[in-house]
Amino acid sequence: MSVVVPCFRCAATIDDAVDSIAAQTLRPAEVLLVEDASGDDTLAALHRVAATHGTDWIKVIPLPANRGPSHARNTGWQQAQQPYIAFLDADDSWGPRKLELQMAALEADPEIALIAHQMLVRPRGTAVPAPQSPAGVQIVGRGTLLVRNPFPTASVVLRRDLPFRFDEDFRRSEDYLLWSQIVLSGYRCAKIDQVLAIWNRRENGAVGLSDDFEAIHQGRRDLRRKLVRQGLLGRHEYVFASTVGLVNKLRRDLFRSLRRRRRASPA
Repeated sequence: MSVVVPCFRCAATIDDAVDSIAAQTLRPAEVLLVEDASGDDTLAALHRVAATHGTDWIKVIPLPANRGPSHARNTGWQQAQQPYIAFLDADDSWGPRKLELQMAALEADPEIALIAHQMLVRPRGTAVPAPQSPAGVQIVGRGTLLVRNPFPTASVVLRRDLPFRFDEDFRRSEDYLLWSQIVLSGYRCAKIDQVLAIWNRRENGAVGLSDDFEAIHQGRRDLRRKLVRQGLLGRHEYVFASTVGLVNKLRRDLFRSLRRRRRASPA
């Protein structure tokens, strides 16, 4: 197992992320920290972390220019040496049995090309809930990908030899596009019905790419159009997925408007 971590201005969070990898009950063979030209003290922090855990286990890959998480993940993917790759973002954390349970599912069903699991948003430092036994594994079909992204990036383990990569022209929904290409091409994909990792909640006032909902909506329209051009999405599926996307946008816009009104109302 290789673990790929794209790193951009993450000096404050990378220790927690790598500690959660080191705490795995099934230790991965290598960890690739891909430094995306942060321009701050991130690279020094990565070398410090590598020295702490062992440079024979952690490899720091500095990029000459900032090109975004897709390029960073693809670079790690290209240099990975193991048959399976797991992805972790530098500000998130895994539970200790994540890789153990995923590899057990892959051994039980070797036809699975990608396997993910549930995640929760919690304050930094929150422990991942202990998984229940036995862990259930559900196969995820193309219908699910038409309406939502069921695979959080930090939950995914996939085969290194898959003939796909993150689209570096996409700054949003690039993960959703990749998972869609894999599923719609007929590969067997699955999800464990357990929470095995946590999205660490950002500090008050911090924003990220996932907070620009208009850009996300546009990115998903571009995603669907690309899948049609690639022959992976039929006309009726495109219309259905576009309708679901529009309904979700309208619902989200309505909820945001109601929240703003409540905040503006006098007590």
